[in-house]
Amino acid sequence: MTDDPQAGARESLPPDHIGVLLMAALLAVGGGLGLYTLVTQTIPRVAQQWVFFFLLQLTLTGIAIPVIRFLNVRFTPINRPLPPGGVIVRQATWVGLFVATCAWLQIPRVLSGSVAFFLALIFLVIEFFIRLRERAAEIQ
Repeated sequence: MTDDPQAGARESLPPDHIGVLLMAALLAVGGGLGLYTLVTQTIPRVAQQWVFFFLLQLTLTGIAIPVIRFLNVRFTPINRPLPPGGVIVRQATWVGLFVATCAWLQIPRVLSGSVAFFLALIFLVIEFFIRLRERAAEIQ
């Protein structure tokens, strides 16, 4: 037990984070079941290939949401409010988009370590600038 009055400030779950976590469960389960069904029950065709990428992104976004939320709660300073649920969903969507893009680049065999690194770097820089703009708008 600590005597810090702000120690319990992060123990409560914001209402929008509850909805985001429920959505994450639905995305992960629904996308995972769809992905399983697609891979085991269909013949590979071009249309199924795009459905595969869509379901892969849904599944990985759903899996990444709790991880991204944990990282945001863990590394947001105590004197700052937690990012809203929309920010967490957007950051998890970047993760799903990154993996789906890497899977797509693997088809013609153009994915390498450096391509994946720079693709991740691009997504991180875009998210950094979006968050910078959001924080500047919050201050004004």
